[in-house]
Amino acid sequence: MSGSSPHPGMSDTAAMMHYDANKRSVLVGYILWFFLGWFAVHRFYAGRTMSGLVMLAVSLVSWALTAVAIGYLGLGLIGLWLLLDLFLIPGMIRSYNREIIASLGR
Repeated sequence: MSGSSPHPGMSDTAAMMHYDANKRSVLVGYILWFFLGWFAVHRFYAGRTMSGLVMLAVSLVSWALTAVAIGYLGLGLIGLWLLLDLFLIPGMIRSYNREIIASLGR
């Protein structure tokens, strides 16, 4: 296995170490979802920055608007989104890890 490295000057061992240092865990994704899901931390962890920012913004605005009752609509939307993410987290993590592998092949 030596000598066939995706990056010039990077050994297979170094590439594997780079992957291991940067890969994401589904278990950690679920832990973040459970404790910090309202703030989209699990989406940031999975590399979904744009949707994480949207989810965070909707969540913060909704919390602020609960004083006038309209915020509960946004919180309901975030709750539904969190329920969907319960099933999407493994795929998001798998996609992130595949991107790391693909970047090693460039």
